[in-house]
Amino acid sequence: MIVLETERLVLRRLSSDDAEFILELLNQPSFLQYIGDKGVRNNDDAVNYIQTGPVASYEKCGFGLYLVELKDSARPIGICGLLKRDSLPDVDVGFALLPDYWSRGYAFEAAVAVMNYGKEVLGLRRIVAITSLDNEASISLLEKIGLKFEGLIKLVEDKPEVRLFGTCW
Repeated sequence: MIVLETERLVLRRLSSDDAEFILELLNQPSFLQYIGDKGVRNNDDAVNYIQTGPVASYEKCGFGLYLVELKDSARPIGICGLLKRDSLPDVDVGFALLPDYWSRGYAFEAAVAVMNYGKEVLGLRRIVAITSLDNEASISLLEKIGLKFEGLIKLVEDKPEVRLFGTCW
């Protein structure tokens, strides 16, 4: 199901059919370093991740992480969407792209579309984002889409601090 379209991208709901791509994305060294190890090691793990993460979020919240595809080829290049984490009071925007598609404006294009969707369609009054302390590319993107650094927080007591960014309308 297509949720958003931009000039170059289609953002659609993830399904079990996307398991092979999710397996590839979640095991990129950059994903493991900056987002974390989700324990996805094979297609069955990827299907489980999709069903218990994004699909469960669509059912519970009406939104979640979406597959980002190139409009002209339908090639999946990443994920971007909104998440409602138990550890944060606000909805946050998240994104991850395959490294081959970095520095081309795709993450910016997808994140702006998702932010606008959250504001205009879902009626969210505030959206936040988190990033690891050293993820300079994501920090730069968050600032570019209008989020401001608010401080350091711990999502889980025994995990490192992360940077919290936010915006209100």
